[in-house]
Amino acid sequence: MYKDLAPKISDSELEVVRVLWRAGDALPVTEIRESLQKSRGWEATTVKTLISRLVTKGVLRQEKRQVYYYSPLITEAEYNDWATHDLISRVYHGSARDLVAALVRSDGLSKADIDELRDLFKLEES
Repeated sequence: MYKDLAPKISDSELEVVRVLWRAGDALPVTEIRESLQKSRGWEATTVKTLISRLVTKGVLRQEKRQVYYYSPLITEAEYNDWATHDLISRVYHGSARDLVAALVRSDGLSKADIDELRDLFKLEES
C-alpha cells in the first residue's frame, strides 16, 4: 500500500506528515498548524490545504471527534523505505553499491558510520 501512497506526497505535504509521525498520535488541525507555524511560518490556510490534499490522496485518515483529527496511513519507516529505493533507482540506476560508494567518496560517512556498516554486514553474513 505505501508504495502507492509515497510518490504522491510533495515535500510540503511531507512536512505535515512528519508532524504526525513525531506526535505518534492523531492530532487536530490546530496542533498541526501550531507546529508548522513555529517551524515553517506557514499560515493556517496553507496547512489546511495541505491536510485536505493528503486526505484526498489517501495519505491521511480523518476522524471526526469534537473536531477533526488526522493520522497518517503510512509509517515513517515505510516512507523511508520507499524513498531509499526510489533514490537508488532514479539516481544510481538500481545500484545500492554505487550509492554507498558515492557516500564514501564524498565524505558523507564518518569512520564511525563505516565501522557500524561493517558490523551490520558481518551480522548479515552470520
